[in-house]
Amino acid sequence: MTALSKYDRLEATGLWRINPSEQRREVVVSIGDATLIISDINDTALTHWSLAAVEKAIFSDEVAIFFPDGDPEETLELAFSEKEMIEAIDILRQAVLRTRPHPGRVRWLGAGLTLFMITVLTFLWLPGALVDHALRVVPAVKEAEIGKALLKRIERVSGPSCWTSAASSGLRALAERTSVDSVVVLPGGVREALALPGGTILINRSLIEEFDEPDVAAGYLLAEKVRNSLSPPLRQLLESAGIRVTAKLLTTGQIPEWALDAFAEAQLASPTILLPADILLPVFADANISSTPFALTQKNSDDKTKKLIKYDPIGASPTAMIMRDADWLQLQVICAE
Repeated sequence: MTALSKYDRLEATGLWRINPSEQRREVVVSIGDATLIISDINDTALTHWSLAAVEKAIFSDEVAIFFPDGDPEETLELAFSEKEMIEAIDILRQAVLRTRPHPGRVRWLGAGLTLFMITVLTFLWLPGALVDHALRVVPAVKEAEIGKALLKRIERVSGPSCWTSAASSGLRALAERTSVDSVVVLPGGVREALALPGGTILINRSLIEEFDEPDVAAGYLLAEKVRNSLSPPLRQLLESAGIRVTAKLLTTGQIPEWALDAFAEAQLASPTILLPADILLPVFADANISSTPFALTQKNSDDKTKKLIKYDPIGASPTAMIMRDADWLQLQVICAE
């Protein structure tokens, strides 16, 4: 977007808060590569908003309030004294809107513009670089939305996810101990653990019903978290769907249903490959969880599993309980109702 170069050195101060329960904090606002960068006074980036997804909530002679598309609770407030930044955001938003299709235009014109965009992206921007750019600018709320859409498709095969209020404490304990955003238990049709865009990890009910302790379920969550960090689910989705889907996500914020369907089916069909012990052991050590129970459930007793047992970072040392016995018992019957 040629308009970006005009504002690449423009900065302003504003008030930002991530949700209504948090206090507003003074921030520095600048314009980056197709993003609005919000930093603290020490020039540490707090968040990036895609310019394609910035919405205006209030605009008056005194203040302008903006928020990322889909998350009106996160706001950026700019005083009218920052008129130049407010105008810059508005101009760039309008520039983005002009690139979106408008109903009523002649079909061949829309098709021609689409073909031109695809051609430019194909030849001037390598697919890998385009995916990297998408991972940088797609808002977290949009990534979580994609994860929820994938979960709905997976539930067509697995059945609805299991949940009870009595088991919620156990789910939170598992998530907190393994440092994952959230844990969802599925009644079947899915491999032991599967990470979705947005931070949710799905686990099969067998991991909690067939074992006396939560160590095995926690081990699979840790292993999937590491696998997720090495190859994020959103990257896998975009790489498998192709450059057109990545471009559509960047320009409209949407992913076609067929791409979501295909990715969900592929994830359910693909087997899990055990990561090397040298990668997994430090993660088990940081979480203070024994790697032996996890290793003993692996179907193949190869060098990886032997190392997970031999070099168990916990060994015979006592570990803090992952959750209370009462919470574990409630979690074990989460799919029974």
